[in-house]
Amino acid sequence: MTINAKARSRLLELLTEPPAGPDGHDDPVVDLLGGADQAGPPTGLAQRLMRTTAVPMIYERYWRPALGRIAKGPFGPSMDGELTMALELLRLRPGHTVLDVACGTGRFTRAFGRAVAPGGLAVGLDGARQMLARAVAAEPQPDTVAYLRADAVSLPLAPASVDALCCFAALHMFADPDAALESFAATIVPGGRLALLTSARRGWQPARLAETVIGTASGQQMFDRGEVAAKLRSLGFSEITENYAGVTQIVAATR
Repeated sequence: MTINAKARSRLLELLTEPPAGPDGHDDPVVDLLGGADQAGPPTGLAQRLMRTTAVPMIYERYWRPALGRIAKGPFGPSMDGELTMALELLRLRPGHTVLDVACGTGRFTRAFGRAVAPGGLAVGLDGARQMLARAVAAEPQPDTVAYLRADAVSLPLAPASVDALCCFAALHMFADPDAALESFAATIVPGGRLALLTSARRGWQPARLAETVIGTASGQQMFDRGEVAAKLRSLGFSEITENYAGVTQIVAATR
């Protein structure tokens, strides 16, 4: 699959650092990590599995929907529902630039690309080569989409360079989520939108204890309800909304 040259060129203009090696214009992924397997060591079992060859092959159709259903419970949104919510919360318009952090196999990135067409740009960012290989191979690929292999915690994009930023099902697996949120805030334009799906530990003590143990064992941070919203508020975000389902939350805010 060849990524649209114009979209790729626009992505390069947003970067604060050049690609790690000679930039091959036919390479569908702009790679800032070069020979490094990832931006850093895995935080636990969940991230190790994401970096295998097998999981990316089943991620979009089976892995993510199944684990999401377990985490969200029977009444939480489906994968299609998550995508619909993300599109609504980000308020994307033609011409916007949107960053999909930890994009995986690119399902949301492609939908964002369609939402910002014509004239916009949707950048799918991930650290895993295998995930991005699946993302660029997907069809159809909007001509507003480009892919970037880079560190999701310290974003390599210019300050105030994106109109919207999405990070679904990843913040709780980052080694330093606070640093990631600070980087997100710096990258979004004033008035731009942020949408996150991450963990949300319940208040009932027995459930809270079990969820903490499971999170620790899998290398995932379990945020308290209201904790992520408070972090965003301290970073200057407003219009903060929170939607909870099971041990997950979808949080949206305006920069």
